[in-house]
Amino acid sequence: MIDTEVKKKALGRLKKIEGQIKGIQRMVDEERYCIDIVNQITAVKRALDKVALMVMKRHMESCVSEAIRMGDSTKKINELMDTVNRFVK
Repeated sequence: MIDTEVKKKALGRLKKIEGQIKGIQRMVDEERYCIDIVNQITAVKRALDKVALMVMKRHMESCVSEAIRMGDSTKKINELMDTVNRFVK
C-alpha cells in the first residue's frame, strides 16, 4: 500500500503536473510554436514516469516484499512484471 510519505510526494508532483497540463492547454489555445508545445508534453510524460516509478518502488517495498515473506510471491511478481512491461512500451 502507498504510505503517507509517498502519497504526499506523489500528490505534490501530480499537482505540479496538473499545472503543466494547464500551461500546455494555454499554449495550444494561444497557438504557440509547435515544438515548444511538444517539448512541454515530453516534460509532462517524464514527470508522470517519475511518479509511476515512485509508486512502483513503494509497491515492491510493501506488497511484493510481503508476498515474498509469506511465500506467495508468484502472483505479485507476475503482476509487477506485467506492469513494468506496459510501462516500458
